[in-house]
Amino acid sequence: MLDREARLDAGDRGGSALGAYVLGLAFAFGWTPCIGPQLGVILTLAANEASLARGTILLGVYAAGLGIPFLLSALFLERAMGVMARLKRHMKLIERLMGALLIVVGLALLTGAFSAFSFWLLENFPALGALG
Repeated sequence: MLDREARLDAGDRGGSALGAYVLGLAFAFGWTPCIGPQLGVILTLAANEASLARGTILLGVYAAGLGIPFLLSALFLERAMGVMARLKRHMKLIERLMGALLIVVGLALLTGAFSAFSFWLLENFPALGALG
């Protein structure tokens, strides 16, 4: 039941400005739960900074981190389509492996093993503590 998708065929004529707007709204609606908390924290940190420049840098880094992957995917779209075509025959295996990984991570979060693994990483690789 969950392995269904619905698509509208736009043909080769391209979209309209209204279609782009509606697509942007749908994209924003889908991403709000993921991006909203992080943006809220960044805005809070920026508001609490002593200088305007530091707050602006925090927001700029956040915006770059959000925008650069989209720019890179646009630049390498043609090459990525070739890679995706080759991966398509392995998609069932990839989906199963990713589903198993989600289950393992979920169980690790429920049992506390995820936190234990995080602490183990920090103890054995202290440089990781400087990343965040």
